Amino acid sequence: MEHWEKAAVRNQTSLALLNSVQSVIIAIGITALMLLAADQVVKGKMTVGDLVLVNVFMIQLYMPLHFLGFVYREIRHALADMEKMFSLLHEDREIADAPNATTLQVGNAAVQFEHVSFAYAPDRKILFDVSFAIPAGHTVAVVGASGAGKSTLSRLLFRFYDVQQGRISINGQDIRGVTQTSLRAVIGIVPQDTVLFNDTIYYNIAYGRPGAAREEIIAAAHSAHIHDFIESLPQGYDSMVGERGLKLSGGEKQRVAIARAILKNPAILIFDEATSALDSKSEKAIQAELRAIAQNRTTLVIAHRLSTVVDADQILVMDQGKIAERGTHRELLARNQLYAQMWDLQKQEEHVQPAY
Repeated sequence: MEHWEKAAVRNQTSLALLNSVQSVIIAIGITALMLLAADQVVKGKMTVGDLVLVNVFMIQLYMPLHFLGFVYREIRHALADMEKMFSLLHEDREIADAPNATTLQVGNAAVQFEHVSFAYAPDRKILFDVSFAIPAGHTVAVVGASGAGKSTLSRLLFRFYDVQQGRISINGQDIRGVTQTSLRAVIGIVPQDTVLFNDTIYYNIAYGRPGAAREEIIAAAHSAHIHDFIESLPQGYDSMVGERGLKLSGGEKQRVAIARAILKNPAILIFDEATSALDSKSEKAIQAELRAIAQNRTTLVIAHRLSTVVDADQILVMDQGKIAERGTHRELLARNQLYAQMWDLQKQEEHVQPAY
């Protein structure tokens, strides 16, 4: 960008200099020719009509020349931009639909990870032989320390990346063999870092399902416990959220994301630290709503706070890219291993009173 800025300044400077020099040359040339023509009129060798004719000829000749330098530089600039555009168009996609890709048949929306191994780079392996299943209508939670590979599971399910080994299937269909559009249409996500557009709150919620009726959008906002907040704003649903939602707090942005997911009404739900930016009171209220919308849906919950996943049908404990433990909340506590240690540690942190 610094090189581009310097080149743009040089380009504008040289263009201004060129235009100035051209203007001076043209002005001197036209003045000299008009003086000669006027002298001929005074001497009676030319008429006033001849003078006007010479003036018109000079204008027709020099005006195109005046713009020649400007047009030349604009063409060069446009060619450079076109070259970048064509190089971008020729760039191969990292993830592309297979030539014979079919539309995903959702059916019962059962998700299966089979011996999945994945690395963002050859020297940085993230997942090692991960296998688990999410039966249709069930909730599976994934917990673990930061960097254990929890969020990578959701990225692979969305097929932002392809697995290097193993496979991921939905209703028995390998997601690499279906179109990305049909795959992502059946998955709704409430991410940890919500991306909002610099538009109205109404638009950002409606992005979950473009074309939804206003009543459906308001109902989704009610379910996400954000309707009252929106109504308290001077412009209500027409309030602008700012660039990347900077006018909203972290909790308000996450509620918008939850409303989006509710509006989309997907067969598969992913909660990636969905309540991490909420206070305890709001978290409990929204947890009840999340449980309600997850009812009868295949749900993957990625969480750091263990208290948010105690009701999951199965809990997977990730450690260094592997599944270290699996089972229900009670079963994992009874084993008194990694999950039990994490549970005890978080309980101790909750009971520590801050010093003022």
